[in-house]
Amino acid sequence: MVDNLWNNFLENMKQEVNSASYNTWFKDLKLLKAEHNNMIVQVPTDFHKKWLKDNYYTLIEEVLSKLSGISYDIQFILEDEIEKIIPSEPIPIENDGSEIITKETLNTEEIWNSNLKADLNFDNYIVGDTNRLAKMAGMAVAEEPGKIHNPLFIYGKSGLGKTHLMHAIGNFITEHTNKRVLYTTSDMFMNDYIGIANQSKGQNTIDYANNFKKKYRNVDVLIIDDIQYLVGAEKTQEEFFYTFNELHRSNKQLIISSDRSPNDLKLLEERLRSRFMWGLPVNISPPDFDLRCRIVKQKISGFNIEAKINEDVIEFIANSCPNDVRFLTGTINRLMAYTAMIVPKVIDLEFANEALNDYVNKNIYSENTIENIQKVVADFYHVTVENLKGKRRTQNIANARLVAMYLCQMLTEETTSRIGLEFGGKNHATVIHARNKISQSLKVDKKLELEINEIKSKL
Repeated sequence: MVDNLWNNFLENMKQEVNSASYNTWFKDLKLLKAEHNNMIVQVPTDFHKKWLKDNYYTLIEEVLSKLSGISYDIQFILEDEIEKIIPSEPIPIENDGSEIITKETLNTEEIWNSNLKADLNFDNYIVGDTNRLAKMAGMAVAEEPGKIHNPLFIYGKSGLGKTHLMHAIGNFITEHTNKRVLYTTSDMFMNDYIGIANQSKGQNTIDYANNFKKKYRNVDVLIIDDIQYLVGAEKTQEEFFYTFNELHRSNKQLIISSDRSPNDLKLLEERLRSRFMWGLPVNISPPDFDLRCRIVKQKISGFNIEAKINEDVIEFIANSCPNDVRFLTGTINRLMAYTAMIVPKVIDLEFANEALNDYVNKNIYSENTIENIQKVVADFYHVTVENLKGKRRTQNIANARLVAMYLCQMLTEETTSRIGLEFGGKNHATVIHARNKISQSLKVDKKLELEINEIKSKL
C-alpha cells in the first residue's frame, strides 16, 4: 500500500517538474516510513535536504495529499541519520522453539558492522597513470588478503581517492569471502581507545577494554584511514602498535592510508614507521588531465546533464580542478544543481562559466603543477591550454608554449618526458629545447624576464 503510494507519487512528480529537475531532486529519494500522518524520506545529501525543503516541500505535500487524502508531515533525513531517527526493531529468529532471540542477543558475527560504503567499489574507481599501481596493488590484496602486500600502505594528498580505493578493497573481500572486515579512521580508533580511560574503574573498564580488543583484533582485515592523525597521541600509537603486531602475526591483512609516505611521518614512532614499510607503500598522485576528463564523464553518466554537456565544458572542468577529486566532484554537483534550476538546452562554456565562475577560480592556481602552469601561461598570453598542447606555430602560441615548458621544468619536479606528454605528446628533446631557448633569451630580453616574473607571481 505504502509502496504503491510512493510509486504513484514519483510518477506524478515526473509530470509536475521537468525531467532534469526530476532526475536531480526526486529520482534518488527513498521512502523509509509512512505512519499516520508522518512520513520519513531518505535523501542523498544535505544539499538535497535543504533544496527540497525550500523549493519543493509545498508541491510534495500537495501531490501526496491528492493521492492519499492525508496531509503528511514530511521529514527528510540522510542515510547516517536512519539509526538515530528510526530505532531498530527487534528481529525475531526461530530457534528450537524454547525462546525468541532478538537483535540484541545476536552474537557479534551476526551483527558485525564493517563501516564500509557499498557504493565505493572497483567498478566506479576510475584508473589512470597516476593511480594505476595503487589500483593493481589493491586488487591483489582484495583477491589474496593477508598473503600479499601486508600491510598495504596507500599515501597521497587529500582528495585523490585513497578512501575510495580502501572501501573498494574491503567491499570486494566481503563480497567474495566470509572474512570479517573493519574500516575505521585513526580518529575513531583513538576515540575508542580513550573511551577505556573514561570508564569508571572496575568491571566496566575491563569490559570496555576487552570489547575494544575484540573489535580491532578479532578481524581478518583492518582498514585504517588517515594514520597521520595519530601524531602526538603516544598511548594510542602504542596500542595501535600492539594491534598491528597481533594482526600481522596472524596473517591478517592491514590496509593503511596517510597523506604522506611512511618515511615522511617523522612524528610517528620509528617502530610504527618501520612496520609500515614491511609490505608495499604505493603513492596516488594528482590525476592527470585525461583521467580528470574520464572522472567527469563517469560522474555525469546516467544523468540528464550528460546529453547536454559539450566536450569543451568537460575539459574546462578538468582543467579547473587539477589537484583534488573531491573538488572535481563538488564542481560537477554545483553545475548539475545550476542546470536543474536554469534548465538550458545545451551546457556550453558560457553557461559553465556562469555557473562555476566564483567557485572554480578560488582553486585554480592552488599549486605549481603542469596543469596549473599551463592555465596561468595560457591566461597571460590570451591563448587556450589546447593551443599550448597543439601543433600550431603562430608566434604568440609558440612563444607561450616555450614559456610554459620552461616554467614546468623550473617549478615542478616532473621529468621532461612527463612534461612533453602533457603538451600533446611531445618528446623530451622538445622540452629541453624550450628550456635552453628561454634560458638564453632571458639573458638579453628584459621584457621576457618581466613577463615570466609576473607569471611566477600569479603562481
